[in-house]
Amino acid sequence: MTSETPPGARPDRGPDGWRLFHGDRVAREPELPPAPAWRRFGPQADRQAARYVITEDQVDVVNAAIHLRRPLLVTGNPGTGKTSLAHLIAHELSLGPVLQWAVNSRSALADALYRYDAVGRLRETHLARELGGGAVEAGIDNYVRLGPVGTALVPRHRPRVLLVDELDKGDVDLPNDLLTVLEDGYFEIPELARLPEDQSVQSVLTSDAGERAEVVRGIVTCTEFPVVVITSNAEREFPPAFLRRCVRLNLPDPTEERLREVVAAHLGPSAMADAEDVLRTFLAREGGGLATDQLLNAVFLRGAGLDLSAEHLIKAVLHNLGGAG
Repeated sequence: MTSETPPGARPDRGPDGWRLFHGDRVAREPELPPAPAWRRFGPQADRQAARYVITEDQVDVVNAAIHLRRPLLVTGNPGTGKTSLAHLIAHELSLGPVLQWAVNSRSALADALYRYDAVGRLRETHLARELGGGAVEAGIDNYVRLGPVGTALVPRHRPRVLLVDELDKGDVDLPNDLLTVLEDGYFEIPELARLPEDQSVQSVLTSDAGERAEVVRGIVTCTEFPVVVITSNAEREFPPAFLRRCVRLNLPDPTEERLREVVAAHLGPSAMADAEDVLRTFLAREGGGLATDQLLNAVFLRGAGLDLSAEHLIKAVLHNLGGAG
């Protein structure tokens, strides 16, 4: 398939033309329609940034964080665009792919800085000795990989964008520990710092596939503070000391006007023509925990010929994030 349906256009199909799966156990090989723009493979920054809708006030807050070299703490309900904002910043400022650290309850700052694969190195050393018969030790540089935070602190002419996603899910001490490293602008890799002088310069792996970074005497020191975007769903409060060192941006739930702008940006200006009832249903149920991407899903399916007036389909597409819808 080489052609794509223009944004907002409805494919020319029969009453059941949108059905690819029929549930009748008959094997077919249907032509798959184009995926939604936000569900296509390709550069993540291009996909998430190209259609992001942001207000002038929010732009000013982002610029304040960049000028001050302070982390931008972005809060808001799921689906308000917190993660996509980091990709938009990287895209507009041409700062390369976003370095992303997805935080969970088991996340440790040490792993986000670097990892040393001691077991892999030991295994490689034993294998080399068996094959060569001599006292061979595998070089350490291939077994040290900088994590997203560590890669963000690598010295470079232009900074990288570091996205720390859902920091509120981490350990209670993690926010202050993270900002301490970012404020200092450096960290030590003890396994490299202990090496003799003739091995003091090591070219280690980074979070960027195929890229390496030179580390001298085990110290990684940045020359430009990374552009740090920290997202939170407000599952818990952050320490006051942490909040004082951040520029804060709250992304509110979108208004009806903003929702129309988002739909037009993703699906074309005519997408809402056949989906006014979908928007009304979304707005009526929004207090139950719906996200903007759920509205996009529903409008996209309406354009594909799906009859969203059926209650079971409404529940399937516009289900509440907090539970059954």
